[in-house]
Amino acid sequence: MVTIPQFGVPEPGRAYPDRPVAFGVGVRHGLVALVRVEPADGPARIDLPGGGIDPGENAEQALAREFVEETGLEVAAKARLTRADHYFVNGAAEAYNTRGVFFAVEILAERPERKIEADHTLFWRPPAEALTLLSRDSHAWAMACWLRRG
Repeated sequence: MVTIPQFGVPEPGRAYPDRPVAFGVGVRHGLVALVRVEPADGPARIDLPGGGIDPGENAEQALAREFVEETGLEVAAKARLTRADHYFVNGAAEAYNTRGVFFAVEILAERPERKIEADHTLFWRPPAEALTLLSRDSHAWAMACWLRRG
């Protein structure tokens, strides 16, 4: 039996419904793709690209959709890195237990016209620096899993 790590600390009395999510580690020229998320109604954070799995999607489909919406990069999942759950409150004060699957991704193409999330900004950093910048411990866990794969 595989134990999935649980990150974050839930606030007492607050409900955290499960929310399936998919995120990816994409690398180009030795640098990792990150997004700075600056929601109008909350604090900025640094994430791996990705997000919620919508009804009818599998994790790989959601990853590809979210990645291009946030960054303008078309990707394909290459390998599943890890799973990790995280108690998370977004900028709109909505609480979830994100049930995450994290992938190593292949960057296929740049499609800046497909980027639609204005509050997400793509930037690139060396892997060790990316690990230290990530705001959520579940994302840092996934980055560490990717680094250990060599």
